[in-house]
Amino acid sequence: MTAYTATVTVRLKRGVLDPEAETTKRALERLGFELEELRAADRFEVDLEADSADGARERADEMAERLLANPTIHDYDVEVDER
Repeated sequence: MTAYTATVTVRLKRGVLDPEAETTKRALERLGFELEELRAADRFEVDLEADSADGARERADEMAERLLANPTIHDYDVEVDER
């Protein structure tokens, strides 16, 4: 078994209202920053052991599908790095 860190980034799908991002975007604009769009995201770092990077990615995908993200309203990305 090899030690991996899986990083799962969860964000709302485009078109789903994101009040946290809208509030932050307005505040940044008041500070003089110009931007087209801002989206908030949650990031989870999971340390785990697996036989391969693909195996670690599959486990992290399952975690995202079952708990970390709601596939109806969220998109998520998984990155896996060996520790």
